[in-house]
Amino acid sequence: MKLDKIRRGLAAAAVLACLPLGAAAQGFSPENPECIAPANPGGGWDFTCRQAGKTLQDIGLIPTTMQVVNLAGGGGGVAFAEVVNKRNDDNDLIVAASSATATRLAQNAFPGNTMDQVRWIGSVGADFGVIAVAADSEIDTLPQLMDRIKADPTSISIGGGSAVGGWDHLKVLIAAKEAGIDDVRSVKYIAFAGGGEAVTQLLAGSLQAFTGDLSEARGFVESGDIKVLAVLSPERLEGEFAKFPTAREQGIDAIGANWRGFYAPGGMSDAAYDYWVDAIDTLYASEEWKTVMENNGLAPLDLHGEEFEAFVADSVQNIQDLSREIGIIQ
Repeated sequence: MKLDKIRRGLAAAAVLACLPLGAAAQGFSPENPECIAPANPGGGWDFTCRQAGKTLQDIGLIPTTMQVVNLAGGGGGVAFAEVVNKRNDDNDLIVAASSATATRLAQNAFPGNTMDQVRWIGSVGADFGVIAVAADSEIDTLPQLMDRIKADPTSISIGGGSAVGGWDHLKVLIAAKEAGIDDVRSVKYIAFAGGGEAVTQLLAGSLQAFTGDLSEARGFVESGDIKVLAVLSPERLEGEFAKFPTAREQGIDAIGANWRGFYAPGGMSDAAYDYWVDAIDTLYASEEWKTVMENNGLAPLDLHGEEFEAFVADSVQNIQDLSREIGIIQ
């Protein structure tokens, strides 16, 4: 059963005491909890598995240590196929996912696989996108950047750490579309192996703007190398990030969240699914996870169970529509 908002307001000890009782009533508790990170050690998926697994154990939401297995390949496709084809009824297994997962599903990058073949558990936060320029750039706002693209698309090169059609590319196209650029294919995007390389080229003058996530831009902001024009969040973030304006408050209603969360095998039992939804829901509400989020620049995104599944479905549909518009898929 899903913890409601009233139970979230109870003291942490009381909340934790409720979960084992609910799990026992469902007749399920994982014997060997496991999380697949669909990439090599390091990076977002690995972080999601390891931090969530450690915190789940620290606050008593899983009975034993979470085993983390790195299964790289195909941008998450190898792991997705493994779960669908070989571990479809594994009740002890969850898999790290993100906006990159939705992007690849939307673009049919996992041949023969769809989001309906797995069960979507919940989110544990979001890393919002940013659009930035070099610190000494004469461009100070997102509308100024978009106006320059409208006037002469060839004059502005925007770099990011994903391939053409990947999430970094799509984020800036979402902003361009909301800014009134009718042909988003005119936006000049250059792909790099990672956000750090893109920022290096920005500082060298080869690019006029950068698109990425707040977490990867954070160090360059702190060093004074780049200037954030806009964060692609619904409202201003808190703490040290509160100084950055949103695209929305500048009249460009663009939201770009690299969400982080989990899916599970499609054949997982209802009892096991409810158990994991409860566990991730309670993890998200804990003070321990709030500390993890704060320390790693994650913004709130509280979606679990059916709400999360609907959110992922909307994300996939929106990315499909945009990908068709720019010719990534037919």
